[in-house]
Amino acid sequence: MHALLPNAGEIRIAQHSGRIDSKALEPVDQLLLLLPERVPAAAWKQLPQGAKLQALMRRRLPDAVPAFQTRLGNKRQTLVLAATTARDATRFERLTLARKLVAATAGEKAGCLGVAAVGFDADAQAEWMQDLSSAALAAGFALPAFREKPRPERIRSLRLVGLTDKLDLERARAEANGNNLARWLTALPPNKLDAVAYAEIAKDLAGRHGWEFKKLTPRELGKLGAGAFLAVAQGNDDDSASIVRLRYRPGKKADKAALSLVGKGIVFDTGGTNLKPFESMLEMHGDMQGSAVALGTLLAISELKLPVAVDAWLAITENRSGPRAYKSQDVVTAANGKTIQTIHTDAEGRMALADTLVFACRDQPGVIIDYATLTGAAVGAITTRYAALFTNRPDWHPRLKRAGQACGERVWPFPIGKEFLSSLKSDVADIKQCAVKSPGDHILAGSFLAEFVNEATPWIHIDLAASNHQGGLAHIPTDVTGFGVRYTLSLVLDEKILEAPA
Repeated sequence: MHALLPNAGEIRIAQHSGRIDSKALEPVDQLLLLLPERVPAAAWKQLPQGAKLQALMRRRLPDAVPAFQTRLGNKRQTLVLAATTARDATRFERLTLARKLVAATAGEKAGCLGVAAVGFDADAQAEWMQDLSSAALAAGFALPAFREKPRPERIRSLRLVGLTDKLDLERARAEANGNNLARWLTALPPNKLDAVAYAEIAKDLAGRHGWEFKKLTPRELGKLGAGAFLAVAQGNDDDSASIVRLRYRPGKKADKAALSLVGKGIVFDTGGTNLKPFESMLEMHGDMQGSAVALGTLLAISELKLPVAVDAWLAITENRSGPRAYKSQDVVTAANGKTIQTIHTDAEGRMALADTLVFACRDQPGVIIDYATLTGAAVGAITTRYAALFTNRPDWHPRLKRAGQACGERVWPFPIGKEFLSSLKSDVADIKQCAVKSPGDHILAGSFLAEFVNEATPWIHIDLAASNHQGGLAHIPTDVTGFGVRYTLSLVLDEKILEAPA
């Protein structure tokens, strides 16, 4: 295994049906107890020391998480952390509450974490237990740190108690593993995850999961006419840049991809010749999160053994300043023959993606989804709580929104199209890279990228405004969210987007 990949063991999960008795709680250090705002009287009989808990419930702090806490009188002195919820809470609200409740365990040894949802019908209980498990799997994963002082002990195991029916947690586990990988890679320092190391990590993962791996070097990309990607990469002081293609084929190797995942992998973005100021550059080692989400999504699909042929394309490079770096007013030719007048070198993401989308289209996949931390305009439009979404299939907008609502990774669709290209009209090339001054740069960027996608290919572009959210988002406890892995699984498994007619 590559030295930069996480070496943490998986959190063990045990499930127990029936009454929550002392035997079920014997190994539990802390118990997360979720209750409806109005608990049926019979539900208290399912709990140890139910009368005591019922009395505490009457004195609870409704808006606090936890609403109340106490210790049980068992040998382990299990700490109970309880929260209440409205029965009509949205998925995002449920996941947010789950994150806050899991975070409340940080005050002492987590060890074995118990989870219970009492007073709900079987379907609601199953949903809550899934969400609490997802939050625990995210919180129990430690992001990379390079320090001498050891970490606090993390969650070692989960014990789901009081279940009406046992749960299938394979999807929750795969989504967590994919999200954890995306967050881990994004959090790595830029001198650790450089362009060379990133391609090596992709190759290592391919070997372990049976994916086909191909790395297109700058020399090969030059022969393929990838002038837009190479314009960004030419500022590097070496030939470290590459476009990596990974293939997951559960059927025949020759099968065309039903799904192609494309990710922006700018491992550090200085802004190039149009250099960013300090504060804007500080977190730019995370400008590769789009590619990490593509990689994490491929991992989740592979672990679930979905019968879907998938390609992943990672556009990996730095955006550096220096004597060879590309400049404003350069004219370059993309792989589909379109010429691009460059305006601002900090609009490098759309340049790197343009050629990568061309290559993805040539393999004629069923659907293309690309992920990118692309524009500040998307954040300005919808904050860091949502991701901005664009597609050449506008009739899909309701379905695309519904998938986000269903999984708790919310998206908001924006328009793209020829009408916006008037802002990108060039006198010297086929298209401008971006406008000098124009509102809605996220819309212009999406409209620009659409020029490098075959109209016959359904395409979804996700501008990851929600890639970083202070304090965490939904069930994810870290500022780096890994947004997109869970959303894509919802598109594929819940909305069945791959089965939609083109």
